[in-house]
Amino acid sequence: MSSRHWIAVFLAVCGMSHFATLSSRADDWCGCQYNGTLFRWGCAPNVTGGPKRDEPIVTDRPDFTEASVTVGVGVVQLESGYTQFFDSGIGGSVRTHSLPEALFRIGFYDDWLEFRIAQNFVQEDTALGSNGGADDLYLGFKLALTPQAGILPEMALVPQMTVPSGDPFFSAGEVRPGVNWLYGWDINEFLACGGSTQYNRRVDDVTGRAYTEWAQSFTINYTLTEKLGAYTEYFALLPHSADTALAQHYLDGGLTYKQTDNIQWDVRGGVGLSDNAADYFVGVGLSMRFL
Repeated sequence: MSSRHWIAVFLAVCGMSHFATLSSRADDWCGCQYNGTLFRWGCAPNVTGGPKRDEPIVTDRPDFTEASVTVGVGVVQLESGYTQFFDSGIGGSVRTHSLPEALFRIGFYDDWLEFRIAQNFVQEDTALGSNGGADDLYLGFKLALTPQAGILPEMALVPQMTVPSGDPFFSAGEVRPGVNWLYGWDINEFLACGGSTQYNRRVDDVTGRAYTEWAQSFTINYTLTEKLGAYTEYFALLPHSADTALAQHYLDGGLTYKQTDNIQWDVRGGVGLSDNAADYFVGVGLSMRFL
């Protein structure tokens, strides 16, 4: 069974297969006819989508919700940043530094497919001392599924995993697979919104036993000027069958500034809405696109 048919099975499971069409024409299988997506909505077969190289950069950061569009074949995009988290509790306060949050997005084969690789380093400062080192390596692919057609969303799917390559203090010690379903809508020239639903394998920090974690988010994006944008967002990390891990809920927001069509700066901040969440986080970032 081809990759396109496996994705059609995914859409069927989500209850949307009767909306999406899979071309049987031989010249459509390369993806060229679909202008950057694997599928088109059956009720709007003439609506196409995909990456637009002649328009400003579209990034996965700084919000938790990633973009539902790929970078495009032949494009390399680097997204990076620094974030500081602060959490106070009964056992004392913890300040965590995250740098460089480097994500490489590499478009290849066709506009609907990109390879993703990310590496990050973490340092935790407590009253008892500091621990620092590399986090586990992240690997994944983003597949652009559909363009937006009215109320029907632009969608993408990200099969992903982390591999045990990090410092022993931060590494999970095993491969942790997952999948991220992305969806978004452009409402008008000022307003857009989107969301993500993730399912990932995690390891309990206290007992070392594996569990599954759902992650849900919804974001609203605002185009303030030609170069300046903003967003507000809610996201939650929801463990299932974990020994000690508890749900975390956050509210965050930020600004983006496009220095050029291929360079974007960002700043963000958020607060925890539940007892188990970090008290707050703040960060900055830089993204660059290489055509």
